[in-house]
Amino acid sequence: MLVNKAALTTLYVSMSAIFNNAFDAAPSQWQEIAMLVPSTTATNDYSWLSNFPQMKKWIDEKAIKSLAAFKYSIENEDWETTVEVDRNHIEDDQYGIYKPQAMMAGESAKQLPDEIVFDLVNKAFDNKCYDGKAFFATDHKVGKTTASNKGTKKLSIATLAAAQASYGAARIALMKLKSDEGRSLNIKPNILLVPPALADIANALMTVDRLEDGKSNIYKGAAKVVVDNRLTSDDAWFLLDTTKAIKPFIYQERKKPTFVSQTDLSSDDVFSRKKFKFGAEARAAGGYGFWQLAYGSDGSVA
Repeated sequence: MLVNKAALTTLYVSMSAIFNNAFDAAPSQWQEIAMLVPSTTATNDYSWLSNFPQMKKWIDEKAIKSLAAFKYSIENEDWETTVEVDRNHIEDDQYGIYKPQAMMAGESAKQLPDEIVFDLVNKAFDNKCYDGKAFFATDHKVGKTTASNKGTKKLSIATLAAAQASYGAARIALMKLKSDEGRSLNIKPNILLVPPALADIANALMTVDRLEDGKSNIYKGAAKVVVDNRLTSDDAWFLLDTTKAIKPFIYQERKKPTFVSQTDLSSDDVFSRKKFKFGAEARAAGGYGFWQLAYGSDGSVA
């Protein structure tokens, strides 16, 4: 095949179609636990997270609540995946060998939000959220007191008491959370997020009629189980409320993954190395929403 502009255009169209088809077909589940926030600048300011909005009775003048002194912003980052195509392979009509790479690039681009969001979960016991505390912490400031959304119990179905001490305690902790004014936040935990190592326990907790001690399972159907291979701890598990407009985690998107190419016949790479380039580029980042919507246990205590 003669390597010219027409041939390279045909190659681009073919690689782009393969990329886009793989992108569309790839599974993704970050939407289960995070919200999409479109971004139009280099950095988004999330200081507004310091206010958990609630309606209240209007008596005399409106009660204006100013932003707290917390500062929380998320800066977009650059992401890419690139495939090199040798000019000789185009001349010899062998560029089909790059089809698997184009497919994998499409899958990887589709799952970029998953990579970002579930990395946030993995680091949530250490990374800080809008109030300056770790997202999962025992001392989040609420008015003049503190509240905890962090536990240590292993997820268990061994006995009713063990289930209550793990999943039950997390559920109660979230449902009891209050605003700065002492009003219930009406948290409704609906997602039990676990790594593969805890999938069987979590699914059993949500589906079986009786626990291992023979007692009735009072938590059957209480939440949807979400399992993700990207969770790095075999012991940590998470209970989330994703029923509200704001989600526990944020996927901030400045530029969606886009298929790009470098096929200029006069480029240095082509002249010196006989290489054309195809790939994808994106700009995005992740961050933490309301800590009040999530409970994390490191599973360190039986």
